[in-house]
Amino acid sequence: MRTLLRSAPLRYLTLILGLWLGVFLLTRSLLLVAHLSEAGSDAGSLLRLYGIGLLYDLGFLAYAAVPLAAPLLLCPPRLWRRGGWRTTLGVLLGASLFVMLFVAVAEWLFWDEFGVRFNFIAVDYLVYSDEVLHNLWESYPIGKLLGAIAAVALISTLLLRSPLRRAWSAPLPSWRARLGGLAAVGLCATLAGLLLDQDHPRGIGGNAYQHELASNGPYQFFAAFRSNELDYNQFYAKLPTARVAARLREEVAEPNATFVGRDPLDIRRRIDNPGEPRRLNVVLVTIESLSAKYLGSNGDKRGLTPNLDALRRQSLYFNNFYATGTRTDRGLEAITLSVPPTPGRSIVKRIGKESGFASLGQQLDAQGYDSVFAYGGRGYFDNMNAFFGGNGYRIVDQSSVAESDIHFKNAWGMADEDLFTQTLKLADADHAQGKPFLLQLMTTSNHRPYSYPDGRIDIRSGEGREGAVKYTDWAIGDFLAKARQKPWFDDTLFVFVADHCAGSAGMEDLPVANYQIPLFIYSPKWVKPAENAQLASQIDIAPTLLGLLDMDYTSTFFGRNLLQENAAPPRVLLGNYQHLGLFDGHDLAILSPRQVMRRHDDALGASRESSVANDDPLLQRDIAYYQAASHDFRHQLLGWQPSPGSDRLSQR
Repeated sequence: MRTLLRSAPLRYLTLILGLWLGVFLLTRSLLLVAHLSEAGSDAGSLLRLYGIGLLYDLGFLAYAAVPLAAPLLLCPPRLWRRGGWRTTLGVLLGASLFVMLFVAVAEWLFWDEFGVRFNFIAVDYLVYSDEVLHNLWESYPIGKLLGAIAAVALISTLLLRSPLRRAWSAPLPSWRARLGGLAAVGLCATLAGLLLDQDHPRGIGGNAYQHELASNGPYQFFAAFRSNELDYNQFYAKLPTARVAARLREEVAEPNATFVGRDPLDIRRRIDNPGEPRRLNVVLVTIESLSAKYLGSNGDKRGLTPNLDALRRQSLYFNNFYATGTRTDRGLEAITLSVPPTPGRSIVKRIGKESGFASLGQQLDAQGYDSVFAYGGRGYFDNMNAFFGGNGYRIVDQSSVAESDIHFKNAWGMADEDLFTQTLKLADADHAQGKPFLLQLMTTSNHRPYSYPDGRIDIRSGEGREGAVKYTDWAIGDFLAKARQKPWFDDTLFVFVADHCAGSAGMEDLPVANYQIPLFIYSPKWVKPAENAQLASQIDIAPTLLGLLDMDYTSTFFGRNLLQENAAPPRVLLGNYQHLGLFDGHDLAILSPRQVMRRHDDALGASRESSVANDDPLLQRDIAYYQAASHDFRHQLLGWQPSPGSDRLSQR
């Protein structure tokens, strides 16, 4: 074994893997320095962070060693001693250095955007590489970064000529030793697979920054291929079905609701709203990354949202409102289907399982509405076309719009003002045909690279989030000014809500305060301006809108009509791809993989974390929602079933 370790192939392999380990250590240290106040600087925390981090670094290197060791150990001695092979090894070293440094820079940029190491979001970004690459090119000096990385890799390779020469000139092992070396590398990779998993160190509670820093980015990236969908029954805490059914029906019951499902966990119920149905149009604008904290009316002093601040005084405004997730697809899922954020990827992106639901658009389409999803970008991104097209909507996206109608676009799509121009045209066309409409929009401008048409606001395009927020606000004000001149304006409900907040990273796994977003419902003729302080989230939008329309329908919604008195205790359901939370306005319950159950008391303040059992009342509510939602999705209990009277409104 000692002879093998001193052999040329193993010395070369050790050189490459040692450089990888050094880059991992440097990346972790730089990220730690940038977030030292959040992650903590006490000796015990740092020792644990670096200790766990080393385990994951070695785990990834054990996997990476397999494809590297095979050609090195199986290379015939005659080929190894040739000059061409030596040149190949030098080029391979330089290329590996370039890849190592590129991954480190990519990790830094990903952390800057999401506050975490690589996860399945990074995997998704490979699928939608066109938008992502254009976004990166417009957001960062990519050419200069790649040039700098290449220069550092080249210089480092030249400086490593001496250890490289010693490696390839070392003795070559016997074939028996080679095969033994391959077996040893394979054994290390097997042990890494058995002893490490993606959930550690992320799913153990405590300081989220420490857990993320203790992760290994490349390891998490490849692990995400396996775990972008998580089976609730396998990974999360459960309660007996009868207890879940009783608890959930208490949560979603309403005075005008009659349960009609036969499965104990089926929440399908007949909603009988009072009065005659109103044939009102709906324009539902989902705004990219608009955190509530940006509003001047919420205390921001930069003057970024004068139009939204004025709109708040004219609207029914919900000032205690939250997103369910941290990405656009989660917001669209919650708004459209009124379901909690089940673990793994959103329903929007579950290819082959994303259609046939009783969505908001499907409900209104059955009542004679023209239900349209209008997106500023290309609808194949995040599987939006398939999701909305399969759930009662027709699609209008960037590819549907003539180039002459697009005055500005960036990596993510056309400017918000161009999307709003298309919205006015769609509304005009439907009104001319005497048809009510649901126009559900998704904007793109408030997103890196934060670029927009010149001359609209007093902040130059591309300079940062502040300018994007202010341009978004300008575009909304311009849109409403034009809409007020339209004959359909008086009989239209305008709803403005964010898809998610601008940043969700925090010391807790689910930092509740970072999930707060605004919700405006504006219709001077039909909705009285007011401030509504009840705790609510995106899953409550669909039932609230159908209540405003006085529409009778069969509901699969987990949300509540916010304009109707309800005796059920308040709640917000929020999560990320693996942590599932329920916030009651004061405390937060969190379900995590491996049946971990925690609660954070005073979640908006001290946020004191503790482990609890499933007899905790708040945890029981948490389990009820997510266990039932996962069950209903798996057993197709959220599907669209036309009601006998579903065409009542369309015949009026």
